[in-house]
Amino acid sequence: MEKLIVGLGNPGEKYKLNRHNVGFLSIDYLIKEFNASYVSSKFKGELFKSDKFLFLKPLTFMNLSGESVKEVKDFYKIKNKDIIVIHDDIDLKLGALRFKRGGSSGGHNGLKSIDECVGNDYYRVRIGVGRPEKKEEVIDYVLGDFTEEELKCIESLFPIIKKAIENIDEAQSRYSRKGC
Repeated sequence: MEKLIVGLGNPGEKYKLNRHNVGFLSIDYLIKEFNASYVSSKFKGELFKSDKFLFLKPLTFMNLSGESVKEVKDFYKIKNKDIIVIHDDIDLKLGALRFKRGGSSGGHNGLKSIDECVGNDYYRVRIGVGRPEKKEEVIDYVLGDFTEEELKCIESLFPIIKKAIENIDEAQSRYSRKGC
């Protein structure tokens, strides 16, 4: 049974290194590591396939990510337990890494959309991007680019994420990190 690995982010060059696009950055790394080939963009996203996994970068913008996930899930008849979503989390320290199955969206609009379209019983890879000092700065913060130092910290997590998705049932206890 194939697993669907979804990286959340926003399409377009101007968003490429945004904190909110850490899911896309992760998928780019995984596509190379698993030697995945491009399949299609007919599912409201870019879909890639390797021997073990399908990789999806929804192109609907963050708030409608669930539409793309649902189309791929339905077409390939993927169960929720075989979906892994990689996303940013402002409630975690920069470089922290957490794994869980199910739960609430925690206010993350990409997860809210997926929950509405397919339910919430899927795995989540939560990558800590830190939080701004003031609540009213959250949108600008997540849509802001990583600094060079922050990006190095985030990129150091990608090999761990690769191992974790290969052993997702053990990920929570084996691969979680407290941050950089």
